[in-house]
Amino acid sequence: MSALGRHILAEFYGCPMETLIDLEQIKQSMVAAALEAGAEVKETVFHQFSPQGVSGVVVISESHLAIHTWPEFGYAAVDVFTCGQTVDPWVSCNYLKQSFSAQNMSAREIERGIFDVQVEYKPAATYS
Repeated sequence: MSALGRHILAEFYGCPMETLIDLEQIKQSMVAAALEAGAEVKETVFHQFSPQGVSGVVVISESHLAIHTWPEFGYAAVDVFTCGQTVDPWVSCNYLKQSFSAQNMSAREIERGIFDVQVEYKPAATYS
């Protein structure tokens, strides 16, 4: 059995402070990154912190993209989690690196939902 999902943990360094404090720009970039990878966007929630920083999530049919920024350090932590075979999370990460004008990106992929034994699929309605 292959993995159920792919989870990219990405760190963006050297981003301009003005980019990482702009909630609307971050939201637009995150949604565009999901769409660029072929995901279907369902909902978004973003929050501006005081004095600075933004956190947000883009819920996609295939899972989610999430971000938290530390503008004072030029740093953003991003998660891109996709399920299925149609959406490539690396497309989103590379899009965001460019969109945030990051000088450097460090990222690793974790496969999610790898079972050592054969697991029988049961629709959610049958769980008790």
